[in-house]
Amino acid sequence: MDDVFRRDCPARMVLDHVARRWGVLVLTSLDASDLRFFELRNRIEGVSEKMLSQTLRTLQRDGLIVRTVEPTVPPSVTYGLTPLGRGITASLRTLTGWIRDNASEIIEAQRTYDAADGQKAAGGPS
Repeated sequence: MDDVFRRDCPARMVLDHVARRWGVLVLTSLDASDLRFFELRNRIEGVSEKMLSQTLRTLQRDGLIVRTVEPTVPPSVTYGLTPLGRGITASLRTLTGWIRDNASEIIEAQRTYDAADGQKAAGGPS
């Protein structure tokens, strides 16, 4: 049986693709409906076109999203979740929801840590 904690486990590659910032955001963005490239780019603030293209190709290769080209002029391309992709988005929604709900507490913990770490660097008490 494969163990994700082992370096050579195939599931680690998929975990890396799904758990990257852009992978999570693309998959959860497509949860509600299929979207065109520019709609995804506008929804996911901060993603470059290059990173979005790479992420979409990777997730398509992994079988998590599907790219559909409509025979119009110009061609209309949409991206949507496959059944496999739908299976992971429920867990990702839970994860992103938990992060959203606890972000302020996490930020406060970071501030507390950084303040204490700053005191150590200045020769303060450990």
